[in-house]
Amino acid sequence: MASRVIPGPQTPLALRKVSLEGNPLPEQSYYKLMGLDSTIAHLSLRNNNIDDHGAQLLGQALSTLHNSNRTLVSLNLGFNHIGDEGAGYIADGLRLNRSLLWLSLAHNRIQDKGALKLAEVLRPFELTHREVVERRRLLLEKGSQERSRSPSSSRHGDSKTDRDKSQMVGVSSVALVDKAEKIQSMKPPKGLGKKKEKSGELVKKEEKSGPGQSPTQATPKKEEATKAGKGKVTIPEQKMSKGKGTKTGSKEKRSILLESEHLGHSLNYNQHSKTQLVVEATEMVNPLLEPVEHRDGKVFMPGNKVLLHLNLLRNRITEVGLEGFLTAVQYQVQVSRPKTSSKGPLGLLWLSLAKNCFDPQCPTYIMIQELMLPRDPVKAKALCLPELSRC
Repeated sequence: MASRVIPGPQTPLALRKVSLEGNPLPEQSYYKLMGLDSTIAHLSLRNNNIDDHGAQLLGQALSTLHNSNRTLVSLNLGFNHIGDEGAGYIADGLRLNRSLLWLSLAHNRIQDKGALKLAEVLRPFELTHREVVERRRLLLEKGSQERSRSPSSSRHGDSKTDRDKSQMVGVSSVALVDKAEKIQSMKPPKGLGKKKEKSGELVKKEEKSGPGQSPTQATPKKEEATKAGKGKVTIPEQKMSKGKGTKTGSKEKRSILLESEHLGHSLNYNQHSKTQLVVEATEMVNPLLEPVEHRDGKVFMPGNKVLLHLNLLRNRITEVGLEGFLTAVQYQVQVSRPKTSSKGPLGLLWLSLAKNCFDPQCPTYIMIQELMLPRDPVKAKALCLPELSRC
């Protein structure tokens, strides 16, 4: 009997969430799930006997000098055998990665050396010699392309070097709002389209967003993704007009909706906490092209301000490692934008350091908690509820 083939949807289904908890592999080849062509946004590798070698492979999958994963949003490496060396490899992967928002290294074997490496990438860190050389090369290429590019040639596809550089994405816009506030803020102001038509800005917006798409169409897409369900990450496909390539510095039509809470060991979301995290990757920028600071003949790049949650529960960190995180948190608080702003990364919002090798009442740990408490959207909201009930 001949089988009948039922035609499927026009767009192929993309794998977004993968959980391989309790599935140890001798070759520790989990990094293959994080390739440049991967669509996975949530990856959980708990309890897989991952050691420092496996962490090295995962760190290289997060980012190298020339490539960076730009789809993975959360990575759970809890309950493994990662020590200081492995934590250092993960920290190296966070140097040039600008997509990972949530990282758990809970229940591992990380001591002060590894903790200090992780804390280092959260504040301005010194570029290595290879990174400095690569930065200079990128700056020279960017300058020569800008000089040679004319208005008539700007519509043509970019060169191979442009495409290589566009492999790294910089997340430049993060919003943290409640669902009700989000839906209300999505409604465009009355008369907005008419004003833009008069000033001629609407034509420019249409050219950037592609034919047949208005500038206000991106907002309803976020609202539709909100209705898709909790914990889902929605990445609309990028629509490009024919004959136009992705340019370094151009806006990418991509948004991520991630319902978040104060996460513990896994990505299980609290029913009572419905704070929503909206992340827009708007700039295709290599992190090495970010503004740097020169001090004593050394080049320092701004710390990673895209990572929102770092879980180091139940490791072997002492007060020495706490000092490194205190410096990092102070920097994050100083440079991160207010939650009401619409541009720039939020910076670190959650930092779990409990059940390590230090006294919970030590001044350094208490100071870290005091700095992080107002930044935690769930705890800050819980503290405000009693005050609202009195009114």
